[in-house]
Amino acid sequence: MSIHFRLATRAPACPALRAGPSIVTRRLEASTPAARRRSATRLQLLSALVLLLSPWPGSTRAEPQTFEEALARAVASGPRLRATTLGVEAARAAAPAAGQLPDPRLTFGLDGVPVTGPFAGQLDQDDFTLLRIGVEQEVPSGARRRAERAIAEAEIEVAGADVSVTRREVQVATGLAWVDLLYAKRRLAALEEVLETLQPLWSAAPAGAASESVRPATTLGPVQLRAELDDRRSGLIADMEVARAELARWTGDNAPETTGPPPQIDLDPSALDSGLGRLPSVRAYAAAARRADAEVDLARAGRRPDWSFEASYGRRDERFGDMFSVGASVRLPIFSGQRQAPIIAARAADALRVSAERQDAEREVAAALRRALAEYARARDQWARSRDVVLPNVLERSDLETASYAAGRAGIVEVLEAFTAVANARLDMLDREAAMTRQLVEISLTYGADDQ
Repeated sequence: MSIHFRLATRAPACPALRAGPSIVTRRLEASTPAARRRSATRLQLLSALVLLLSPWPGSTRAEPQTFEEALARAVASGPRLRATTLGVEAARAAAPAAGQLPDPRLTFGLDGVPVTGPFAGQLDQDDFTLLRIGVEQEVPSGARRRAERAIAEAEIEVAGADVSVTRREVQVATGLAWVDLLYAKRRLAALEEVLETLQPLWSAAPAGAASESVRPATTLGPVQLRAELDDRRSGLIADMEVARAELARWTGDNAPETTGPPPQIDLDPSALDSGLGRLPSVRAYAAAARRADAEVDLARAGRRPDWSFEASYGRRDERFGDMFSVGASVRLPIFSGQRQAPIIAARAADALRVSAERQDAEREVAAALRRALAEYARARDQWARSRDVVLPNVLERSDLETASYAAGRAGIVEVLEAFTAVANARLDMLDREAAMTRQLVEISLTYGADDQ
């Protein structure tokens, strides 16, 4: 929707003579209630037009982000990380209730009502009949309450470990999406430059091939070469949009853009290997182990007796007087072999399971680091060969084909094939550089220290 304004003005015949009366007229009109209402209406319309013509917040594009800025934004505003952080707050909020005494219970009843004999159904004739009201308080054993508090503290640690693991996952996903978008844009820009360079050759190819003594089918070669490059361009556009969508998911920007160079990271394999035990995914098992040990203690506390105390007041007929009673009850774990022992064995098995899972996780991250380092070394070597061997070779070939074409010893089709090979070599070199940078970022963010 577009809104156009047209200002219609009429110049006065003599501005000097008309200025005074017009000003007076406006002052008189402004003093009347109708004029004030018209002025307020015009002000409201102008305010509405300003709102309509102002840019919408959703249409503004986000500022380009460096690698570090993208990571910081994903950590600061990511809903996934915020959800796990709320889990920590929930565990901390529930912790004070752990190990507390249960709520007291109000007891009441009518005791000693005769149902047979001469006073059957009469509430004021028998001295045993009374209306009772009291309070009962259960008191679990100290071992049970200590175990409940330990479980609550362990739950906070588990939730905190979950936050650390989630933060790593968010950083890794954001960093890889940023790298993918950066190199997708670079590959597309390189291909666009190649296509622009080859455009004069595409136009001259049919006439050049027709003027040469070549087979007619050879003239279709340039068409296939151009179609292959156009297909690659379509794929690069799709890769760029996919990477932009992935980066938008983590940073919250509708149309994120990258700026700056790729991250410069120096890998120290020995330092990474020595720090595997401090990784959040490994430390999470330490928190889970403490929770499992606390659950074992809670199961063992079932062997300790739990107490219950009660105090009640009995209201009787005035002839007999009221009564006050106190009492206690205790749970007797006399069949622990059938009740508590199986639960203790189950919780102990869970604790051993967590310990075994931690050992497996340590081995898994160690093997994953070695695999990642090997893949990074392979990607780095492939990129170096593409830069130092393959690309110089195809560039030299294109120079030779161009010289041969100028000397009349090669056709336009051979020149196009040579320049297409240069384009593919440049794109392959960018592909390998992207793969190397991707491996570098993933290793650094997955296995590096928390402060990098």
